[in-house]
Amino acid sequence: MLSAQRRRQPNAFMPNAPTFKLSMLDLVSVREGASVGQAIAIARQTVQHAERLGFSRYWVAEHHNMAGIASSATAVLVGHLAGATSRIRVGSGGIMLPNHAPLVVAEAFGTLAELYPGRIDLGLGRAPGTDPLTMRALRRDRVETEDDFPRDVAELQRLLGPAQPGQRLVAMPGAGTQVPIWLLGSSLYSAQLAAQRGLPYAFASHFAPRLLHQALDVYRRLFQPSEHLAAPYVAIGVPLLAAPSDEEAQFLASSVYQRVLGMLRGERRRLQAPVANFMAQCLPQERAAIADFLGAAVVGGPDTVREGLHALADSTEADELLLVCDVFDPALRLRALDIAAASVHAPQAQELPAHAALAAEHV
Repeated sequence: MLSAQRRRQPNAFMPNAPTFKLSMLDLVSVREGASVGQAIAIARQTVQHAERLGFSRYWVAEHHNMAGIASSATAVLVGHLAGATSRIRVGSGGIMLPNHAPLVVAEAFGTLAELYPGRIDLGLGRAPGTDPLTMRALRRDRVETEDDFPRDVAELQRLLGPAQPGQRLVAMPGAGTQVPIWLLGSSLYSAQLAAQRGLPYAFASHFAPRLLHQALDVYRRLFQPSEHLAAPYVAIGVPLLAAPSDEEAQFLASSVYQRVLGMLRGERRRLQAPVANFMAQCLPQERAAIADFLGAAVVGGPDTVREGLHALADSTEADELLLVCDVFDPALRLRALDIAAASVHAPQAQELPAHAALAAEHV
């Protein structure tokens, strides 16, 4: 494994980075008793707060036919969130490429890049992001093969690159925008492809942490420098539930525990309000399954969060931590991001602001 000193050196993708950076992946959760419109308003409020805290990027993920997630029209949301901010990078984490023709993706993200120059990311995944019935509805009669994903990635790179003389298929908008492409994954496949293509890599450890270290090792060992990236660059997903105390954080985390248990049971519901002592009410095998799913989670008060985030960054040598923060109360979600930011930038940490009134005003 690379040394922590080497990880903290600058690289071509994010120059002059003295340490790991914080970013955010938002599922745009629809809360029980609230509407989709409120979920999107919460996302808008959160991206603005993340920008104020100095987060590097804010991604939304493509999911379909899920009652509790409102990010299916990912490119539309990226534009909405980019329009609500001025500096933070906004993008997909990711677009599920098997669901789309590369030309359509290039035109959508090329348009976003023209609207918000230098601020758009295109993260790509090779899973459908949904159930088999919806997958067939999205892809019609298409039969996926193992060669499709790398071929589609290569086509996207061509479409977003400068148009060549005689090129008959040109993305307009899109050509010449050079939207940064990331590869996302929860296995070794995308790690290998990202390394071969010299692209930045994001591992989905927020729901599948088991192969995290193995995938990062494969990516770094096989990495080939490219015109896009001179050295490996890694982001990892981190479920975050932060509060002023460990006890309150565990209470707030029960919303996520309920979601995970529902997914394991095949029940997809809206994000639920926290429940006291929820884990104690679960069967031993259910507790073990939830713990396995959330193996990279950081849950606790300020000291626990500080130790947890730094330990993850040191053990993985990640360049960025992509926080997934699904706190039921929008105001307490902003407070959790404050705690995370203070844990990384301790010298600049200030007294945590109260956000209850702010949340009520904007949602």
